[in-house]
Amino acid sequence: MVPNSEPRPVWTTADIAKRLGVSAERARQLTHQPDFPPPAFTHGMARFWTIGDVEQWITKYRPDSKG
Repeated sequence: MVPNSEPRPVWTTADIAKRLGVSAERARQLTHQPDFPPPAFTHGMARFWTIGDVEQWITKYRPDSKG
């Protein structure tokens, strides 16, 4: 079986901050909360989340955030 080589759409902390309308520092704090989804992968110090995982979290925990 060949692994899926399609790139997955992912967000960084900066993307999450922009989506939520908060500072990058606040987004970083949110991503360290126990209810926030784990990163899909990391590269060095950078962490990356799938957009779907973040949107599901927003729907559950921040439903008033505009998309």
